[in-house]
Amino acid sequence: MRVLSIIIILISSFSTFAQRQEVDRVIGIVGNEIILRSEVEAQYKIMTAQGGTTPDDIRCIIFEQLLSNALILAEAEKDSVTVTEVEVDAQIDARISQILAYMGGDPDQFKEYYKMSPQEMKDFMFDQMEKQLILQKMQGNVFSSISITPKEVKKFFKNIPKDSLPFFNSEIELAEIVIKPQINPAEDKRALELAQKLHKQITEDSVDFGELAGKFSADPGSASRGGVLGVVPRGQLVPEYEAVAYQLEKDEVSEIVKTQYGYHIIQLIERLGNNINTRHILIKPEITEADQQQAVSKLDSIRKLILLDTLTFDQAILRFSEDEFSKTRAGALLNPQTGEPYFEMGDLDPEVYFAVVDLEIGEMSKPIPYQDQTGESNYRLVKIRNKTEPHVANLKDDYSKIQTAALEEKKGRFIQEWVDRKIQENYIQIKPGLNLGNSFGGEMTIESCDVLKKWLEHNALNPNKKP
Repeated sequence: MRVLSIIIILISSFSTFAQRQEVDRVIGIVGNEIILRSEVEAQYKIMTAQGGTTPDDIRCIIFEQLLSNALILAEAEKDSVTVTEVEVDAQIDARISQILAYMGGDPDQFKEYYKMSPQEMKDFMFDQMEKQLILQKMQGNVFSSISITPKEVKKFFKNIPKDSLPFFNSEIELAEIVIKPQINPAEDKRALELAQKLHKQITEDSVDFGELAGKFSADPGSASRGGVLGVVPRGQLVPEYEAVAYQLEKDEVSEIVKTQYGYHIIQLIERLGNNINTRHILIKPEITEADQQQAVSKLDSIRKLILLDTLTFDQAILRFSEDEFSKTRAGALLNPQTGEPYFEMGDLDPEVYFAVVDLEIGEMSKPIPYQDQTGESNYRLVKIRNKTEPHVANLKDDYSKIQTAALEEKKGRFIQEWVDRKIQENYIQIKPGLNLGNSFGGEMTIESCDVLKKWLEHNALNPNKKP
């Protein structure tokens, strides 16, 4: 059974925008929701572009999925399930920003590629995103009562044929204590004085902002573009920067703004609703070798306290660790590829791999240098919380993974049964004899699609429709 979800991927659907301009037609209706031929074709192109083989009835499967999504939306309308404009805007802004990031934050390149500005794209995608969020919210309501018991997990695992059990490579679970080098007062003063000097040159001596950004800014991503950050949505920049930037008038230059990255001089280029385009000059206090050594020494001292049993590793996390994100998870490192606290050895960064490869469960490394997501150089101690050998899946070592799989399978069965019941309660209209075609371009009418039989039984245009 498939778990029903929206196939439409917003970023991919941007690429099919031009196709939607062709002559289109309605091929299905569920309640007040309509399904267009172009939606099937857009999804077909997205799926085939991913490579691999597709079944002959792939368009039937896509159409059935779209019918199911339309039914869920129809039920959401009955239940008065809604989302706010703020929620919709936030989701679209995030996706547009992702695309702009690939384009270096250049709105002109965006417009050239999509034939519309970011704001025009936002307006165009609003209704589609609103439906997507309502569908997700309705699915959450349907799933709200679904849980899985240990007995069900064991039954699910028992029903997996032994020759189909997955094989897991060696995995490791890690925790960290992070110390960040502190900027010394002399270097902080130097950076502030340089920022003040550049600010004076811009505001009093009319020196070109972009020229100074290219020469002095410590932000390599924007310095080469005259300090331009590109269009980003509210919430993507650090709070101190945004608090000032959103108060500026077009072309106005801010006072000096201090953030965790250093000292900024900001100029507003353009504001587009909750999106903003600014440029800045970042003057960054340098972390000296002495600052780095002081951080390493602090970690060495923490390590000695743990080895002497003066405090536990978990106590040291709460007391000393300076990474708030991992600290809230008891120091657990998350695998960026999976979002889970488990790593295959090959997924580890080289510095971590060589520091822990010979350690046993419960042992910790010496201080390890690393760069965080912002590019800042930090240091950490890493402890092995758990390690597994390569093995065939079993309940003892892999219970949480098996539990997740069992819950997803249960959700799939539940919502499929739910949809089957709701089909009988909603108006369904599908044109008889509709040719969907198959993956090889041949003919395949809806009557020959096995996955559509339950829908056709309740089709309003079916003379033999069930009462």
